Amino acid sequence: MSMNDPIADMLTRVRNANSAGKATVSMPSSKKLTEIARIMTEEGYVQGYEVLPAQPRDILEITLKYGDKKEKIIRGIKRISKPGLRIYAGKDELPRVLGGLGTAVVSTSKGVMTDRDARKAGVGGEVIAYIW
Repeated sequence: MSMNDPIADMLTRVRNANSAGKATVSMPSSKKLTEIARIMTEEGYVQGYEVLPAQPRDILEITLKYGDKKEKIIRGIKRISKPGLRIYAGKDELPRVLGGLGTAVVSTSKGVMTDRDARKAGVGGEVIAYIW
């Protein structure tokens, strides 16, 4: 089965597993999905991720993170730029999620990075998702 938007599928799987209180969530892997998982790990939204070799495609397994008393670390996750409507932001127009409390994932010419890193690097790009 072909998938039109694997990034939206990944974010939906993480959102659903998080709301159901699951420990891990798995999905078909790609370089961009692995980079988004890396950013989520660096920003502290998930515990970690692992790419498992499989046929016909590798599997990306993300270990979710919860606080004391099973409180959710990821409060919300939203896809911004979609295949039908791409959203781009220049270096001066990069969005701030919840006034800087959340994270915007941006695909730039220097790779996938957070909005803060893109501001430091002085580059803009496609706004992939918001996580808070």
